[in-house]
Amino acid sequence: MTDRPKILVTNDDGVASDGIVALADTLATIGDVTVVAPDRDRSGVGHSVSIDHPVRVSRLDERAVATYRCSGTPADCVVLGAFDLCGGMPALVVSGINRGANLGDDVNYSGTVAAALEGVIVGVPSIAVSLAATWPGHDRKHHWATAADVARRAASDVLANGLPRLTLLNVNVPNVETKNLRGIRWVRQGRKAYRDRAEKREDPRGGTYYWLWGSFDSSTIVEGTDLAAVRDGYASITPITLDRTDHDELGRRVREERRIAFS
Repeated sequence: MTDRPKILVTNDDGVASDGIVALADTLATIGDVTVVAPDRDRSGVGHSVSIDHPVRVSRLDERAVATYRCSGTPADCVVLGAFDLCGGMPALVVSGINRGANLGDDVNYSGTVAAALEGVIVGVPSIAVSLAATWPGHDRKHHWATAADVARRAASDVLANGLPRLTLLNVNVPNVETKNLRGIRWVRQGRKAYRDRAEKREDPRGGTYYWLWGSFDSSTIVEGTDLAAVRDGYASITPITLDRTDHDELGRRVREERRIAFS
């Protein structure tokens, strides 16, 4: 009989998030789960790491699975979990379930995706999982179970079949009941260019401040992308590579270099 695989779970919404509890409890059915998550909301921090101050960790004893609160970033959590708190290198890193989608250009800012990227960097197959729901003021009901079920299916597949060495899976799930999910689609990353990125305001003392957010024009969604899949009621899975080399452009430049050299 083989040992159950070690699974490291993290997020960027913080250790108190309902999404990480749903994810950890579901993945505990297929492996030995350790949660290492930020002590507060770290959304939008991207792939930052703590290099100029110590990172502190404490255990939460009230959780069903081993859970640690970390003062650092999502990437910090993966490093500490993988190299210490899991009690051995995990077989899989799963980051989520994020409250809100990480589609298109969002992956460049997302702490959820960054944690999965850090997993790839340390040599562990990794998955980022997000629920395409807005903040509670808009979506009063969050269907965590739907995203957790898709995450479990993706995790089982990766544990059984692996992933290419520099590749992670970015999973986004519509905020619907499981019975209303239309299926799962493998798709490419779309573009989600924001408009009106900086909203300028004035405080009561006459000072200037900004809200950096922006709006997105859904009419620009292209078929065959993660954005289109979630819009149409499907969970999207997009393989993302850590290698950011533009191989087509590199090949063109190398061919041009050779042509110049031999002309």
